[in-house]
Amino acid sequence: MTKIFPTAQDAEAAFYEALERADLEAMMAVWAEDEDVLCIHPGGQRLTGQDQIRESWRQIFAGGARARVHLTQPLAISGPMVAVHSVHENFSVPGDQRPLPPVVATNVYLRTAAGWRMIVHHGSLAPGQVEPPRESPKILH
Repeated sequence: MTKIFPTAQDAEAAFYEALERADLEAMMAVWAEDEDVLCIHPGGQRLTGQDQIRESWRQIFAGGARARVHLTQPLAISGPMVAVHSVHENFSVPGDQRPLPPVVATNVYLRTAAGWRMIVHHGSLAPGQVEPPRESPKILH
């Protein structure tokens, strides 16, 4: 039976729950059953289609470490058929004291006949703190 996500927020919550549990079937239940889905993991290549995305999550989950993720700086842009969410993913591994760099993620959800489904997940390492320039640059237009 296909899980129904009544809102994009429900689909997003299921995505991060599956990520924390390292549950491949729950992860793939969030994704649209379409070959036009797209996933880019931090520092990774562009993956398209169900097969490539499933295999990437299988490899990630096979690593064994279960990470906790705390979402911050949420931004959502929603329409009747598409929702775009941007969040900072702050990861921690229980028992590991090393800080992990935050990830800036963009998640795109599509309203389908089977409820809301993820069609894009793009994660990039968050940039470090950039020192402001000492002088304001002069820009001419």
